Amino acid sequence: MPEEPAHNLLTDPEQAAALFEQSAAIMARLRAPGGCPWDREQSFDSIRKYTLEEAYEVFDAIERRDFPHLAEELGDLLLQVLFYAEMAANEGHFTISDVLDHLNRKLIRRHPHVFGEEASRSAGNEAMVDAAVEGSSTKVLRNWEEIKAAEKTAKSSQPDASTSRLDSVQRAMPALAEAAKLGSKAAKSGFDWPHWRDLLPKLTEETAELEAEAALAENSNNPAYRERVEAELGDLLFTVVNLGRHLGVDAEMALRGCNLRFRQRFSKMEQLSERSLEQLGPNELEALWTKAKRALASSESRTIISGIDDSSGSGEPR
Repeated sequence: MPEEPAHNLLTDPEQAAALFEQSAAIMARLRAPGGCPWDREQSFDSIRKYTLEEAYEVFDAIERRDFPHLAEELGDLLLQVLFYAEMAANEGHFTISDVLDHLNRKLIRRHPHVFGEEASRSAGNEAMVDAAVEGSSTKVLRNWEEIKAAEKTAKSSQPDASTSRLDSVQRAMPALAEAAKLGSKAAKSGFDWPHWRDLLPKLTEETAELEAEAALAENSNNPAYRERVEAELGDLLFTVVNLGRHLGVDAEMALRGCNLRFRQRFSKMEQLSERSLEQLGPNELEALWTKAKRALASSESRTIISGIDDSSGSGEPR
């Protein structure tokens, strides 16, 4: 069970600064001559996959409201920031101080209602916004977007004629989320399927194309065939994501839910089987999978019915 939250916790800036300084010093020591051989061998490309893993572990801890674990996972995510900054310093690009300076200036620049308009302008704000938000989060967001837009305008003094309306969709996000945003952005120009049912034939089409390319790759060692299979699988996934968008379903959340159900059902298979799963044939495994699904569905039904019975006795919900 998650621990009860401690109340009235306040950040001690001096303690936090001291601990951050220690973390930065530890990272510098690990990358220095005579430090850790593994850490010294890493590059931006070699550790980027760990950044995604750590971000998803933070996401998982938040979903489970496991706050002690979340504190640990946030530390692991912070380690990625320190690692990148130290590698950048080693190569002469920037230091962790530059990272913090960019962050601090951005926070002050985009919060004139908190730090004052003068401080916001000193931090680089060039947008004309009303700092009197009167406790309205809607006004805060509007000001944030205007300040952010002014920042982009300042960075691109000469607009590129080749820019696309899709450029506003960041590449720095999970592929499923990027696909949904690309589809949504394209839909605003009329480039979209009129109805979710119109995507079903497209799914059949993309599946057939994937099957054809996979059949060719199956009997060939040519890497080009594998690349074509990957491309066709990507087309199929893109279509599925856009089907979800039309149905009002977030593909990332749908897949996370599916992953959880698969975990539960597979675990149930292991519990129900009298033999090791490796000893079972395909038909036996399929039958066991069906049995596991039914067992879990039955358990869920009993829980729902029990909940209804519990709340109906006195006519008042508990």
